[in-house]
Amino acid sequence: MSRKYLHSRSEVEVLPRAFSGTSGCILRYFCLLLQLLPAESNWQKMGALHKKRIFVLYIINGYLTDKGITTMSYNLLAGKKGIIFGALNEQSIAWRVAERAVEEGAEIILTNTAVAVRMGQLNELGQKLNAKVVPADATKEEELEVVFQEAMKSFGKVDFVLHSIGMSPNVRKGRAYDDLDYKMLQTTFDISAVSFHKMLQVAKKLDAIAEGGSVVALTYIAAQRTFVGYNDMADAKSLLESIARSFGYIYGRDKGVRINTVSQSPTVTTAGSGVKGMSDLLDFAEDLSPLGNADANDCADYCITLFSDLTRKITMQNLFNDGGFSSMGMSAAAIEAFATGRANREK
Repeated sequence: MSRKYLHSRSEVEVLPRAFSGTSGCILRYFCLLLQLLPAESNWQKMGALHKKRIFVLYIINGYLTDKGITTMSYNLLAGKKGIIFGALNEQSIAWRVAERAVEEGAEIILTNTAVAVRMGQLNELGQKLNAKVVPADATKEEELEVVFQEAMKSFGKVDFVLHSIGMSPNVRKGRAYDDLDYKMLQTTFDISAVSFHKMLQVAKKLDAIAEGGSVVALTYIAAQRTFVGYNDMADAKSLLESIARSFGYIYGRDKGVRINTVSQSPTVTTAGSGVKGMSDLLDFAEDLSPLGNADANDCADYCITLFSDLTRKITMQNLFNDGGFSSMGMSAAAIEAFATGRANREK
């Protein structure tokens, strides 16, 4: 876990709520000291004793963080149980969602293919979060059954599920959209979209998700718009979003389970690195988005709210977490970059 020191008044006001008892009293005392922290320009004017007190505050905050105790937890998922599909390594959005879920009080099970478990770092994450790792191929119903059965043995019914699975052999092989290998296209669909339907169908038949539970799948705006290089993954994401709507109606009607997709900014992940022109796309989206690209941490925070009871009436939605990119046509920065590039080409 990366260390994040307290630095703002809003953080100071939130911190005491996360702790109780003696530790809470101690932290509240140090929070009062932190509120007295002057501007950087006045640091030199501070007395030695005051500097020492603030230094101790930072040491305490760093110690708690290193021990895996978050100072910014709102306990949104306290008592909840979940399954995270698709974490591979620290670059994975699912990895960060898993960390945030545990920080917010949840217990989780982690799952990915057996090959991914062997080759990736999922076991390390499992040890860090005290989470069971269950290898499973999400394209196979019998293996999905094992995942949900293991979860039910450990927790009873689960409260939330994340689907963060996607891969295109055509993209990996550099095949153009007008020269697709159709067997590989079917593989793209099976892994990136149909696995979501299978996951939901297995969960519903096993009655594995508690009433009021939440399922989130990660998607991308290429499901609605054309992005060069995204290739057949765009078709897979369109199917994924359709499944969320269709199954969202059925699961909501029968069991009160919510199903949504989160359309995330382009994000540097192991899967995303295979998309042609990814670095240029990141720069373009950053320039176009009023708030800039949403990173993996931003996506994780958004997913946590969707897992929580705060969003209990939100379902069948495709929700954009992209800094405003999806509502933009052109920005001043993008126009300037385009004009500069055009001028250079005409020279």
